[in-house]
This record gives sequence, C-alpha cells and structure tokens, in this order.
Amino acid sequence: MNSQTMPQRVDLHNHLGAAVDPAIMWSIAHTQGIKLPSKNYWDFEKLITIAQSDDFQSMAEVDKQLFYWTELIQSSPVAVETSVQSVIGGGYRKCNITVHELRFNPMKRNRGGEQDLDHIIMAALRGMDRAILEYPQVKAGLILMLDRTFPYALNEIIMHKALKYKNRGIVGLDIAGPQVKKFQMKKYVGLFKEARKQGLGITIHTGEEGNLAEMRQVVKLIKPDRIGHGFLCWQDKKLMKDLVKHNITLELCPTSNLKCGVIKSLNEERKIYQTLHQNKVKLTINTDGPEMYRTNLFKELEFLQTNNIFSQADIDRFMNNARKASFIKQ
Repeated sequence: MNSQTMPQRVDLHNHLGAAVDPAIMWSIAHTQGIKLPSKNYWDFEKLITIAQSDDFQSMAEVDKQLFYWTELIQSSPVAVETSVQSVIGGGYRKCNITVHELRFNPMKRNRGGEQDLDHIIMAALRGMDRAILEYPQVKAGLILMLDRTFPYALNEIIMHKALKYKNRGIVGLDIAGPQVKKFQMKKYVGLFKEARKQGLGITIHTGEEGNLAEMRQVVKLIKPDRIGHGFLCWQDKKLMKDLVKHNITLELCPTSNLKCGVIKSLNEERKIYQTLHQNKVKLTINTDGPEMYRTNLFKELEFLQTNNIFSQADIDRFMNNARKASFIKQ
C-alpha cells in the first residue's frame, strides 16, 4: 500500500518520551555520554519499552521506570530536535499520519534548570520544521505539558512559554503526571482559561485512573477542548452527557491503557469503549507513544477491529473526529 491508497491518519495524543525509536535513543544517549544501566542494546530496548509480559499497575510505575530514562536522554536541545524530527517523519512513513500533534514537558528536559528552557522549546520547533520540510504532506504541532508533581509556579512558567511560541508551532497546553494528594486541579482553572483566551487548544489528562471527582471538576470548571484518556467517565451517564453537551472529545489510547494496567483486560476495554460510543461521546484513537508501547496507529486501529470493539465505519468516524478536534490549522 502506498501513500496514494493508504488512508490519511491523525494522531492527537503522542508523548515525545514514548515515541522515539529505541535505536535512535540509544545513539542519542551515547552521543551525549549518558551512562546507561547496560552496555547491551537489547537490555536498553527492554528498559524503555513495555512488553506483554510486563506487569504495570499504574501510570506512576511507568513514569518512574520508563519515562525517567527517555526524558533524561532527551534532555538537551540536540536530543529534542532529533527526537521530534524522527517521530513526525516516522509517523508519516509508517502510518501515513498527516496530522500529528506531539506533546512533551520542556522542564523535564532541561536537567533541572541547567539547560535553557527556550533553547529546548526552540529545538523541538526546529525538529518539527525539519520534518515538515522533508514531508510537506504533514501538518504538525506541539503541545506543552504541565505536571501534577510540579509546584504551580513552574507550571505557570510552562504556560507562558506556550503562549510565547504559539505563533511558531505550539498549538496546545496539557497537564499530566501521576495522581498526587497535594495537587488541586481547581487552582489551574484560571491558568487554562487564560491559555484558551490567548488562542491555545486545551487538553487535560484526567479520568485515566483514580476516581472521577477530578474529571467532573475539569468538565464543569475548565471545559477543555479534549481530554486525554478520560475513559473512566463510562461509569457516569451524567458525565458522559456533559461531555457531549460541551463538545469535549476523548483521546483514547487502547494499547497503552492495557499495558499500563489502567484497564485490566480486553473484555473490560471492549465494554468501556463501546459504552462511551453508545452514549455518543466523541472519540479519537491514538498511540500515546508508539515505541514505548510497541505499537503504531495502524496497529491500534487494526486491534480495535480484530477484537470486535469497533467497526471500520466507527474507525472512519473517529478519524474524522480527530481531524476536526485537532489544534492544528488545516
């Protein structure tokens, strides 16, 4: 199948720390002189990817064991530029992804302040520009991420950086990270409203694990354009109705949900996803990070059909949803 016959695809939810080919990460690590736990490449590949036999129970475990290494290796302007270019170009070559949003937290790549934040962000934009120059069929944009484990002041800095570069290719703002007791989403209502007012798209990681209190709060007070994952709302009919009412789109990531342990089985995933669809919640299908989860967008869509979760007509509808929900001007 060539690019003329392959469907054009959209990936809205893709983390830079989970999206770079391990072989490229291996080379970047050696170029920068980063000491790795093993001098054997195959050990390294196991270190930054999730196999079927791995038994993760939460996103906190994945962050601690895998993202620690990928974010460390990507912590320089050269590394970020190479990483972004490889992901956008690779997505087009492998899956004909022609609308590609890539997200990352620049503060997790500046070595705790050792590297200049603007240089990290500009390097990411250069990587995106280089990929688009090589593959002019692709439209791409970057989403900057806040983190639940950061104090408000640091997250506010990231938001202002996103606004600073919104005319250069930063298209949205997100917040992610494991659930922590000290974090309060209500403190960020004003920040996200200001970001939207200034022209950024808003997507928020919530409703992936824990209880639904935070997701209800997000929908009521922030009304983001999209929600990362958000599938736990299948338990609450009113919340699903509110998503429909406010035209909020969910970014589903099937393989990631299973491999991270936030959905326990294929049967459970089928029930959850079909319940969302039956309640008319707008859905999109994404990778979350193709290399870490050993997948790609084509495999995600094939997985849903093979396991009788969704039909081809459903998938076509979700891809159209994604195109309409993208923060990238098309």
